[in-house]
Amino acid sequence: MTTRIHVRDMTVDDCEAVTRVRVRGWQAAYAGLVPQSYLDDMDLTVAEDVERRRASFAPGTTLVNVVAERPDLGVIGWGCYGARRENGRPIARGELYALYVAPEQIGTGAGRALMAEIVTRATADGFPDLALWVLKENAPARRFYERAGFGPDGAEESFEADGVMVPEVRYLRALGTFAAA
Repeated sequence: MTTRIHVRDMTVDDCEAVTRVRVRGWQAAYAGLVPQSYLDDMDLTVAEDVERRRASFAPGTTLVNVVAERPDLGVIGWGCYGARRENGRPIARGELYALYVAPEQIGTGAGRALMAEIVTRATADGFPDLALWVLKENAPARRFYERAGFGPDGAEESFEADGVMVPEVRYLRALGTFAAA
């Protein structure tokens, strides 16, 4: 029997679990898309990542972090959104910065539950739309976002990972209603 997924605000006590979900999520989702050396090195920076997450709870932080959990497993997913960044500055539009689910929990509804909560909250925050960046070659993630009502808006950028440029595409979704995934 499947245990119910609960989505709630992330707390400082969740930082280690969120970092594990993020690192394992990168390593599973981006294998073959990002240099393996880059993915392997993520294991070496877990402590730094945990501390960055703890620092994000400082007063004045505008990021919204939520986690998905199951009573029998604890934290199984994490999502984060806030104001969209353009030219390094926030604007009055939303951006989904991250959405990761533990690899063994993909397909259980955790990602859909996180997305529904983020869309609801971003809408309540008054954002007219929500953007996100996804690896251009990450077909499963692109399908997930498309089922959630997002679509490519034509913007593309790349980031460098161990000397390799990794292309991303920007997706956009108007807010107001949630498209069931």
